[in-house]
Amino acid sequence: MAKPEKVATVAEITKLFEASSGIFVTDFQGMNVTDISNLRRSLRQNKTKFLVAKNTLFRIAAKNANVSGIDDFLKGTTGIAFATTDSAPTAKVLNDAFKEKERPRIKVFVVDKQSFKGAEIGRLADLPSREILLSQLVGAVEAPLTQLASTIDGFFQELIRSVEALAEKKKGEA
Repeated sequence: MAKPEKVATVAEITKLFEASSGIFVTDFQGMNVTDISNLRRSLRQNKTKFLVAKNTLFRIAAKNANVSGIDDFLKGTTGIAFATTDSAPTAKVLNDAFKEKERPRIKVFVVDKQSFKGAEIGRLADLPSREILLSQLVGAVEAPLTQLASTIDGFFQELIRSVEALAEKKKGEA
């Protein structure tokens, strides 16, 4: 029979799995309390929760949430970062932490239900944030429309000047 505390923990972790757009399975062995606290603080700024629990609880919660591709990596000292919004900033924080101290090591990560090996984190970390990508998209769409509007405006300004010049000429002849 499962203990009520463990059932509650599994339910909480299941909710995190279901609500996350990105799931980062890490090996935090060798990190001290200060390092983990700093990592958690950095992740929290990006709306990411870093959780340490027993691998069995993670495994059950992942199964309950229909998250695949992480079972084989739930071994040893495991912490999971749950990104609730954009995964790129979370990947950047984890990648920067790894570059700085070589910890935590990313075992595997899942973004939009697709799993990737930990070594591929650099590709995701190098992406700009969602907001920047959207602003770049808006800029790319806006530029041709602005150019078209100014071209049409120029055409009508010249047409108006020509009509006014013609009207002045007709006035002068009369």
